[in-house]
Amino acid sequence: MERTAPGERPLKRLTPEAVAFYQAHGYYAPVPALPAEEVAELRRRLEAHEAVHGHLRGPLRHKTHLLFTWLDGLIRHPAILDAVEDLIGPNILAWGTSFFIKEARDPSYVSWHQDSTYWGLEPAEIVTAWVALSESTAENGAMRVIPDSHLLEQVPHRDTFAAGNLLSRGQEIAVEVEEARAHMLELRPGEMSLHHVRLIHGSDPNPSDSRRIGFAIRYLPTHVRQVAGTHDSATLVRGVDAFHHFAPEQRPEADFSPAALAFHTQITGAHQEILMRGTGRTAAA
Repeated sequence: MERTAPGERPLKRLTPEAVAFYQAHGYYAPVPALPAEEVAELRRRLEAHEAVHGHLRGPLRHKTHLLFTWLDGLIRHPAILDAVEDLIGPNILAWGTSFFIKEARDPSYVSWHQDSTYWGLEPAEIVTAWVALSESTAENGAMRVIPDSHLLEQVPHRDTFAAGNLLSRGQEIAVEVEEARAHMLELRPGEMSLHHVRLIHGSDPNPSDSRRIGFAIRYLPTHVRQVAGTHDSATLVRGVDAFHHFAPEQRPEADFSPAALAFHTQITGAHQEILMRGTGRTAAA
């Protein structure tokens, strides 16, 4: 029996109940995405790179799919895209990617925020697939969300540039957040959560003895446009782009190659100009 979403669009991966939950509450989790052996191989590749080059920091944490063939493959993974398509339709761009890694006994955190604050994207039809490459639990600083907060318009934020804040501007919501309503999205390796660009969310430090590794992929339908910058780019990962609001991105021909590094520097420079506008700063911490 064919599954359909509200509006009668055939579904590829999510159930109608899952789609309805996302639309009502702004998130859905957990969603199985990668088998155990596949996610273990991704983690192995990440940690092999770290063993030689050190941890990914600053701009290297972002748009990382432009640097590694295995992340270029991940943003195109059918299991991820099928779930995303069920939420935003068949023509999909990957606009951004970011690693959110908390080391063991790490004071790093993510303050309460809405993703939409500085992205400059309209309309607000963007979904983040947050893919767990390790366990993400209450013990090691899993993401927490405020259900239904995606129904709010953009709320005021303040920039803190606080040490240990994993966000580009250390941005945090400038009004009181009802933390008692927060729901924690615990994930096993290979699972993912899906959340709306307006959903209020954050995460606490990791006092545990194990790493927490997450990879966030920002997907948008091709009709979304950039309104805060004159130049932006994205990767078409499914369907067709009839709008061409974003410059196409170059796939890495080899991991961390000179050509990939040069292109990544060019693209993230333009990206940071959008994200950091008005601050007098040119790059994320």
